[in-house]
Amino acid sequence: MSGPDPFGGVPFLGDLAKMIGRQGPIAWDAARQIAYTLATEGETEANVDPVGRIQLEQLARVAELQVANAGGLDPAHGGPGITIVPVTRSQWVARTLDDYRPLYERLAASLGSAAGGVDAAGSGHPAGADLDLPDDDPAAAWMGQLMSLLQPMTLGMSAGSMVGHLATRSFGQYDLPVPRPPSNEVMVVLPTIDAFAADWSLGVDDVRLWVCLHEVAHHAVIDTPHVRAELTSLIERFVAAFRPDPNGIERAMGEVDPTDPSGLEAVQRIFTDPEVLMGATSSPAQDEIRPRLDALVAAIVGWVDHVMDLVGEGLVGSYAQVTEAVRRRRVQAGSADRFVERLFGMDLTRERVEQGAAFVAGIVERAGEEGLARLWSDPAHLPTPAELGAPGLWLARIDLDAEPPTTDQS
Repeated sequence: MSGPDPFGGVPFLGDLAKMIGRQGPIAWDAARQIAYTLATEGETEANVDPVGRIQLEQLARVAELQVANAGGLDPAHGGPGITIVPVTRSQWVARTLDDYRPLYERLAASLGSAAGGVDAAGSGHPAGADLDLPDDDPAAAWMGQLMSLLQPMTLGMSAGSMVGHLATRSFGQYDLPVPRPPSNEVMVVLPTIDAFAADWSLGVDDVRLWVCLHEVAHHAVIDTPHVRAELTSLIERFVAAFRPDPNGIERAMGEVDPTDPSGLEAVQRIFTDPEVLMGATSSPAQDEIRPRLDALVAAIVGWVDHVMDLVGEGLVGSYAQVTEAVRRRRVQAGSADRFVERLFGMDLTRERVEQGAAFVAGIVERAGEEGLARLWSDPAHLPTPAELGAPGLWLARIDLDAEPPTTDQS
């Protein structure tokens, strides 16, 4: 539907449209405020303990050396050594919102938000968000335009909610194996790590070292240039393939029973559910991308777990106990955590983790650690979906690729 600005006669809505539009396709101020509030539970955070900062400097050197020796990858990739940066939850939120911003803005574009926020006519509602609504239903058309107007705010609320929830559980920056901007710095969230150690009656020093190994190992593989490029491309394409579901809120509200005393709680859940607020639905294009993304993520997680097992048992006194506690905590992840995974195409189920472990174990069984070292040595060596379940096929392919062409001696 095109035509006069439906908000022209309502000054409040016109002003609201202009205010939201100035922030672009996503209301980032709202995202930050919501994320900070959720991450800190509204409480003031203490600064990172200087003693903990000094300890992490020492653990970073240990983790970098051990991962390089066991995995055959330089975590620093030829640059300055890795620096483990201890952060508070609010600091983690600030950096993560910045790091994930390109992905959220790709999502906004795929759902029809405007890059500039205000259209060329200055009407205040998102340019390019013109909905194909029937001219004979003014109420539906007005509601459609209103939802388009509010989309930057709902996307901002969703982004803030997701990052805020992640901040309450994340140990570092690779709880989700999503590439961050290239850097020799790796974040760890000491308050969350130490609280986890206390909750599970584990030694704080052991848990801190375990997390440092985990983060450095992920950094070693994910920051490998061709791995970063492929993983980033797959995630970006997956996010960009979402399609709008403008009737999501209406459909969810239609399922609320107004006579049910718990109806108000149901409404509150709807307007705090990122999946409903964003109005996004999956597409056939994502079905084509997902197998390749699953295969790469599974291989990364399997390799990291293998390297952790190689070095962890000799370094971390309670390695087995910490690993099991982390696994159980992972099973307890809530719906908000799972939604962020689905948003970025990350299928981090137990089955996927076991697939990655079996793939890596199959390579080591057939070709040893030398064979496994070839996994990240060349862009052509990244596994295909079929090879993830058949490591022998992967070895056969890369061996075939490595064979020099035969020459006719006759």
